[in-house]
Amino acid sequence: MSTEKYIVVLGSGESGTGAAILAQLKGYSVFVSDFGPIGDQYKKELEQSGIPFEENQHTEDRILTAVEVIKSPGIPDKAPIIKKLNERNIPILSEIEFAARYTHAKLICITGSNGKTTTTLLTYHILKNAGLHVGLAGNIGKSFAKQVAFQDFEYYVLEISSFMLDNMFSFRADIAVLLNITPDHLDRYEYKMENYSDSKFRIIQNQKKDDVFIYCTDDEQIKIGLAKRQIIPQVYPFSIEKVLDQGAFLQGEQMIINLHRTNQESLTMSLHDLALQGKHNIYNSMASGIVAKVLELKNETIRDSMGSFTNIEHRLEHVAKISGIDFINDSKATNVNSTWYALESMPGDVILILGGVDKGNDYGMLKDLVRSKVKSIVCLGKDNKRIHEAFENDVEVIVNTFSANEAVQIAYHLAKKGDTVLLSPACASFDLFKNYEDRGNQFKKAVKEL
Repeated sequence: MSTEKYIVVLGSGESGTGAAILAQLKGYSVFVSDFGPIGDQYKKELEQSGIPFEENQHTEDRILTAVEVIKSPGIPDKAPIIKKLNERNIPILSEIEFAARYTHAKLICITGSNGKTTTTLLTYHILKNAGLHVGLAGNIGKSFAKQVAFQDFEYYVLEISSFMLDNMFSFRADIAVLLNITPDHLDRYEYKMENYSDSKFRIIQNQKKDDVFIYCTDDEQIKIGLAKRQIIPQVYPFSIEKVLDQGAFLQGEQMIINLHRTNQESLTMSLHDLALQGKHNIYNSMASGIVAKVLELKNETIRDSMGSFTNIEHRLEHVAKISGIDFINDSKATNVNSTWYALESMPGDVILILGGVDKGNDYGMLKDLVRSKVKSIVCLGKDNKRIHEAFENDVEVIVNTFSANEAVQIAYHLAKKGDTVLLSPACASFDLFKNYEDRGNQFKKAVKEL
């Protein structure tokens, strides 16, 4: 076999399978290797395409002869096979980097520690409502590579994680959005905030002066990152703390977006008309709104879309109202900052379900909100010691539970009419659940069985 066009794909999920299919269509010999089991759906797709694969192992002889390796974002750099590839200077890239080579579409790329899924979906919703030929991909939806292979769109809205950015080199975003930078996944970045921030700022690498960079000017880490860099593209900041000459800001209870572009009216919209409520969602709406204005969409379309959007499952999802108690599923909150945003948007008197696999969390930022809004904490996880230590002086009741059903039952008994039971764990889920979706689904099932 010639090694000149031999590509190996590590990881066989949605992105890996899509990358393998695109690589084969572009004339590469392809081999897919997964250190774990391959899902039946992806196995079937690979078999139908005649792409050889292996599961539950990495055969080094077949991997270390590749001209390039496309890596799943979930595989850490310290994995033995990645170290060996690096020793041999074999290029390792992400599915996004690879797929971008084969499309001329405009790429709208959204990253941030929190809110990126919501902002990506809202942006996609606005563009689709405006009649644009737009695809949704990245950390969400169908594989970017597979869409490029079979139905290439004119625009893509891509949710981009820091893990993806780490393996993107020549990739260029036409419109880059950086929502915020708060501590998350620091175990992948030598526990250095600067390293994690540098990863997020890769969203603007290779941008030209006609490209666009949209960012939150209220975020401290973004300010630090901007001060270290020469920013080449056009910039449109957004803020809820100050009035801006250009970008998005608040005037009373009105959101204003003004890009000072020729022949373009500014957009004004009441915060009460936004489908997404809460301080963090004003930021998300501002970012999406600026993207829409950059693309010169009509104000009427933007307003209609921002008023009709329905948020994703497991992100501040209203499950039910039982005996006057609201049950909210925010299982996607796998870090402290996400839980802070969730609590900040609650009206008060919360029974908070917290816990899981702690990624070195600093719960300090939650203390003020917990004191002012949380009546009781229900821990849902195998090891809740750090939660007890963090909040034992802030709430009267902290209870340990070991299943979604038990957590819901106890929260229901602790709550009274007018209270909110909020599942917003601030932790990963894999101590008791398959993933955050499984945790959220079990929570919803338990609520409906009350």
